[in-house]
Amino acid sequence: MAQAAFEEVVEDFEFLDDWEDRYRMVIEMGKALPPLDDALKVAAKKVDGCASQVWLHITPKDGVFHFQGESDAMIVQGLIALLHKLYDGLPISEVTAVEAREELGRLGLHDHLSAQRSNGLRSMIERIRLEAQNQV
Repeated sequence: MAQAAFEEVVEDFEFLDDWEDRYRMVIEMGKALPPLDDALKVAAKKVDGCASQVWLHITPKDGVFHFQGESDAMIVQGLIALLHKLYDGLPISEVTAVEAREELGRLGLHDHLSAQRSNGLRSMIERIRLEAQNQV
């Protein structure tokens, strides 16, 4: 089961008939994320497998998973925002149980992302899961 913040996105998507409107919504979500500090844009935080530049900064605290992220591509920044709504604030022990592909599939993303974007999204999810496993 996804977090309430992600469920809100699912509900919002249901009201948008046109994929272009959904695409714009994802981009707007990305624009709303706070920027990642430039000092955190280092190789160790960079996600391999993404066509664009992507950095994820994982900051678990008191058993709760938190992260920030940034990309140089608007749609990828929006995908980071979706992942943020899906994972941020979960108990660390629950992060790996999230079926991200299935949850994101509820938005119809798989049909509308290029192969490169899908691979990048998969790489971000793998990084999040790996980081959570290392924290347990």
